[in-house]
Amino acid sequence: MCVTAVESRPAGLLGTDQSPAHRPFGARVMAFVALTKPRIIELLLITTVPVMFLAQQGVPDLTLVLLTCVGGYMSAGGANALNMYIDRDIDALMDRTSQRPLVTGMVSPRECLAFGITLAITSTLLFGLTVNWLSAWLSLGALLFYVVVYTMILKRRTSQNIVWGGIAGCLPVLIGWSSVTNSMSWAPIILFLVMFFWTPPHYWPLSMKVKEDYARVGVPMLPVVASNKVVAKQIVIYSWVMVGVSLLLTPLGYTGWFYTAVALLAGGFWLWEAHGLQNRAKAEVTGAKLKEMRLFHWSITYVSLLFVAVAVDPFLR
Repeated sequence: MCVTAVESRPAGLLGTDQSPAHRPFGARVMAFVALTKPRIIELLLITTVPVMFLAQQGVPDLTLVLLTCVGGYMSAGGANALNMYIDRDIDALMDRTSQRPLVTGMVSPRECLAFGITLAITSTLLFGLTVNWLSAWLSLGALLFYVVVYTMILKRRTSQNIVWGGIAGCLPVLIGWSSVTNSMSWAPIILFLVMFFWTPPHYWPLSMKVKEDYARVGVPMLPVVASNKVVAKQIVIYSWVMVGVSLLLTPLGYTGWFYTAVALLAGGFWLWEAHGLQNRAKAEVTGAKLKEMRLFHWSITYVSLLFVAVAVDPFLR
């Protein structure tokens, strides 16, 4: 499987001063932690644990929650490390990724590859032996989808990269449900779809902010190849579908009044922000006045509120 080549920095700029003798132990530990992208994994766990409460219709076994979180962190961390290994050439050229461990030389490519593969194998075995094998295969599937389908195939080839590549970030919802029930149901599928339609309007505002970075390395994120008006229109479309799908849980009997109220209020504010971004884009506002990052930051708050409501709702029915 080939990866599109991108001209990288002149030889020697990656880690020139980072021989083993110049890599302190503490800094090395933090570098390996950074390879897992812990802030992104926090968001994945926010969508995993509440679904376990919904599946249990109460408090799930806390040991099971811990094992699922540890396995989920290791699996996602392995995927992120392998992503950095594959993308180390373009990471060296992008401002927002220029301090990643492989770029600075704090971790070598061989170490990163071994670390990612070790986490992938260990997390799969942990899930299979202590949770169940359905969760193990879903976890491994999410890892392979992110590394192979998104990073190696889609990311550098199509502006739809984040739409389909985002499926990997939706699978933790299914893992949370399967860890409790060892089965599937419509509830996790609906929440999977919520995350599927959430991902593009979550990521595209950030891509609008840093589109010069992506353009420099030839990654065709939608804001690189389309105008702000086109991107904002797509954000609004995905946002409406996302909010509509989020409201399906209640008529199907999985949630009650509390979840519905949170979904309506949080979704309504999301749509307000999305349409505000679209109006500014139509008016050809650019720069800081476009305020695209307002929607990006709200998107994180939205998904946190929605999934907290998923966890709390069973106790109020």
